[in-house]
Amino acid sequence: MAVDVERHSKQAAAVLPDVRFLIGDAWGARGGAGSLEHVNPATGEVQAEFPVASTDDVDAAVDAAAAAAPEWRDTTPMRRRELLAALAARIRQSREELATLLTLETGIPIGIAGSFCERGTDFLDYNASLAETIEGQLIPVNPIGGLDYVIPEPYGVVALIMTWNGGLSALGRKVGAALAAGNTTVIKPSELAPFTTVRFAECALEVGFPPGVINVVYGDGVAGEHLVRSKAVRKVSFTGGIGAARKIQAAAAAAPKPVALELGGKSANIVFADADLERAARSAATGALYMSGQGCALPTRLLIHSSVHDQVLDLVLEAAASMTVDDPLQPTTVVGPIVSKGHCDRILGMIGRAVAAKAGELRTGGGRAKDLAPGFFLEPTIFADVDPSSEIAQEEVFGPVLSVFRFDEDDEAVALANGTDYGLNAFLHTASLDRAHTMARRLEAGSVSVNGFQGAGNRGGVAQPFGGIKGSGFGREGGKAGLAEFLTAKNVFIGLA
Repeated sequence: MAVDVERHSKQAAAVLPDVRFLIGDAWGARGGAGSLEHVNPATGEVQAEFPVASTDDVDAAVDAAAAAAPEWRDTTPMRRRELLAALAARIRQSREELATLLTLETGIPIGIAGSFCERGTDFLDYNASLAETIEGQLIPVNPIGGLDYVIPEPYGVVALIMTWNGGLSALGRKVGAALAAGNTTVIKPSELAPFTTVRFAECALEVGFPPGVINVVYGDGVAGEHLVRSKAVRKVSFTGGIGAARKIQAAAAAAPKPVALELGGKSANIVFADADLERAARSAATGALYMSGQGCALPTRLLIHSSVHDQVLDLVLEAAASMTVDDPLQPTTVVGPIVSKGHCDRILGMIGRAVAAKAGELRTGGGRAKDLAPGFFLEPTIFADVDPSSEIAQEEVFGPVLSVFRFDEDDEAVALANGTDYGLNAFLHTASLDRAHTMARRLEAGSVSVNGFQGAGNRGGVAQPFGGIKGSGFGREGGKAGLAEFLTAKNVFIGLA
């Protein structure tokens, strides 16, 4: 078990793009605020540098989007559909290259990375199909008094601030909806994941998207705040952590302008005594450790009925032990590295504090996968009998860490599941249809999955609205609700004599 550093270097030389800003139709490394290094999470080695946008760079990108907005707004829905479908087809042609790119960029295992590419094209195709479905509304009024109708319109320039772990799936979902609705975009990728967005934008230009419809700038918090504050930006869509979200809300309030936030999660996974226990255990282990636990929607808290607790926990431990931690370029790898050293150290800190505070019984893992150093690999980690009030139970870890609890009554399970500040996803396993419907109604979450787990890299579900409540944010991505996030309603009244 070791990372093939030479293979990573060769792949990087073959597929890594020149990371540049896209402003209008011009590619350039303006980098008025300097540059940043990108470190391959599997090797711990620097593999690229990329420019950091100054406020002038951000302004230039916003100006380009604003200049392109009138023409794109007036582009026919059919033409917008054609271009989005062409972009999906172009990305499919580059699937292997883009999957490798995502793996080098984030450490997501190559098998999962490929499904991210496919899901991204599915989102583009779905949003393309919605472009021609945007309809207005006739409002009933006194026919003698006049005619009243509603026109759905794009906002204009929208800022799309991306997280690192979404890849082409997130781009297809967020950017696809914004463009289908007739908006122009300024995309700010995460500093941890600059490469995929470059190739996405290159593909968009190759298939004929007009200059200025898609603009890309890289930067830190300063660039992001300036982008949000820009008067020409009419809406902001952000995916990431709650700390950054608070800053974005504060910056947007100065304008003011609407903000959609897709934030973290601490999703509960409830296993009742009547469930298919083996299936539930496999789902629990896979769900918590998928992408090394680096997903906001993952079921990171496992609640097991006391009568089957020990049996299910043993099955989960067995399933976790079978999951391969290895080089993410290996097709058999299930658990790859953590995205950065900083993230890895933060997770180890949370594990260490949980052990020191006796917040739960450490049943497996808890440290670095030393055979894979200097890459940022962590052992799959499971705590049992976790204190519900502890940090490990309440705060998002964003790593391969599962917290396990036991319950006796349905009301106790509901209280445990709802007992965090988050409300993104919830999961439950039961053979009772009545309980499934009842629990789905009582659980505080944007979505509830019964007897199954669908990871963010899996295909399907593009028509489903995704988003949270409470500390998990507001607004929706995916489905018709995701398109509606990028439309505003204009009312028109015509008085009739």
